[in-house]
Amino acid sequence: MERRSKRRISAGGSHPADAAGAIHDRYWAREVRGAVAWGVLLFGMLALLDLAQGRLSAERAGWWAGLAVLLFIILTPPRVSAENSGLDSRGFLHHQRVRTDCLVAVRVSEGVAQRLVLKDTSGGRLVLDPRVLVANPLLWHQLDQGARRSLEQGTLLCGGPLLERLGQRIEGEVYRGILRTSGME
Repeated sequence: MERRSKRRISAGGSHPADAAGAIHDRYWAREVRGAVAWGVLLFGMLALLDLAQGRLSAERAGWWAGLAVLLFIILTPPRVSAENSGLDSRGFLHHQRVRTDCLVAVRVSEGVAQRLVLKDTSGGRLVLDPRVLVANPLLWHQLDQGARRSLEQGTLLCGGPLLERLGQRIEGEVYRGILRTSGME
């Protein structure tokens, strides 16, 4: 029996895909490992400081562990995936999903951290860091294909030019990556 690979290969590198063919953020696992490392580092530093001062107890270690877990939760990004004309974002406390072929509006929330806000005809809403799409061209492709269908159907009333600019940015990043990889930059 032939064993199928759980990784899908693209021009931009490998993208984890599950058995159903969903495409996932290829950098999510690395960011989770980073969040774990920062949590462990915080716990270790606080415990060492307490130990050096002779004040480390089980209760204080528990507080420091709780603080480290809180930091881990804050630093862990939501896992973004695309499947069956849908875009999903799963975090610790939320799950958001939109149908990309039924989009109504796309906008950018202004503030310290820029976010892409997608809304579909059934009331689904997804807030997404645009850097996830820039770093994952296959996720962008899924969103772009669905948005084009939404434009054709006439449901996407707001945000077409925004998606066009984002697409140009992503294509530029992909081209620069190809040039960098081939040594032509």
